Amino acid sequence: MGRVLIIGAGAAGSVVAKKCAKNRDIFSHIHLASRTLAKCEKVQAECESEISISQVDADNVNEVVDLIKAQNPDLVINMALPYQDLPIMDACLATGVDYLDTANYEPKDEAKFEYSWQWAYQDKFKNKGIKAILGCGFDPGVTNIFCAYAQKNLFDEIHYIDIVDCNAGDHGKAFATNFNPEINIREVTQDGKYWENGEWKEIKALSISKMIDYPQVGEKNSYLIYHEELESLVENIKGLKRIRFWMTFSENYIKHLDVLQNVGMTRIDPINYNGTEIIPLQFLKALLPEPSSLAENYTGKTSIGCVIQGVKDGKTKKYIIYNVCDHTRSNAELGAQAVSYTTGVPAFVGAIMALQGKWAGEGVFNVEQFDPDPFLETLAQHGLEWHVEELKVTSDTETLAA
Repeated sequence: MGRVLIIGAGAAGSVVAKKCAKNRDIFSHIHLASRTLAKCEKVQAECESEISISQVDADNVNEVVDLIKAQNPDLVINMALPYQDLPIMDACLATGVDYLDTANYEPKDEAKFEYSWQWAYQDKFKNKGIKAILGCGFDPGVTNIFCAYAQKNLFDEIHYIDIVDCNAGDHGKAFATNFNPEINIREVTQDGKYWENGEWKEIKALSISKMIDYPQVGEKNSYLIYHEELESLVENIKGLKRIRFWMTFSENYIKHLDVLQNVGMTRIDPINYNGTEIIPLQFLKALLPEPSSLAENYTGKTSIGCVIQGVKDGKTKKYIIYNVCDHTRSNAELGAQAVSYTTGVPAFVGAIMALQGKWAGEGVFNVEQFDPDPFLETLAQHGLEWHVEELKVTSDTETLAA
């Protein structure tokens, strides 16, 4: 039995709250807080069992400290924006409470995300005797744990990893993002990079693409982009020669994104409009549909996994480890579209690992540093079944089929 404080009541945060509320044998007390109390009230009304709620400004360390002291949680689950990771970590340090999030820190004034800011907390958390679990969504999160599972159970040495992410769903909107529009667009429009032969190689945004055959979905055009789990996996998966991240975007999405970039709507620097300072991307966010509103009419599936090649007993082996999640099914269970579901459920499972002591330690950890087996066993029990398939080795250096 454990007490949790969930900060953030958006699409993925609501999934965490609802999953916790369905498992009261593990979660004895659940408190949900957000900047917008109305969002908390909506989630509270939809939970299977009673949760408490409040308003909090997650940018304000003192407010978060007061909230933690009032709720006395065993774990703070950060489902707020990446901008707020450091203030919430500071509040956890001040109160001596374990921390978990799904995305690494990103400064508001620069479209750049990396773990350096959070890794710098290592000694502080260790000296305080508490832990911070970073990146426990799907990607990052489950994809990292798939790699850790492969390292533990399938290979003697891993050489190549391609993380492949496909959303083959249709929400019926002309243009919408599956999670926070501001974070999504900042992520996609920055230049890409991947790691090969001991160094990072940078590319122009969306300049490299290829057709990838996704389980239960089929072939989709996919773009090579930078994603945060690459940074930690380079450190924690030994023997790597290359790691890349691929994501699908529809022609319609790319067309809209090109136009929005060309007219300046994706800018993150402030401009003056009629005497008022605004940030174009934040204004665009206000115009676009809320990701949580997409669930009702969403059809199709997500297919996300890791194609991994390496050596076992002296022989080259290749596997794909993946999950397929149906938008209609996740909506039927929790009123959530699959992208929110696949982010929130792993955070909920990570909370179980932390509360039950299956993920233990002091300091700052990425999820692949823990034992993957109990996490993946529990994940499959709570709606995200995963699969391992051995693939034919077609090249000593190319993981994905040409």
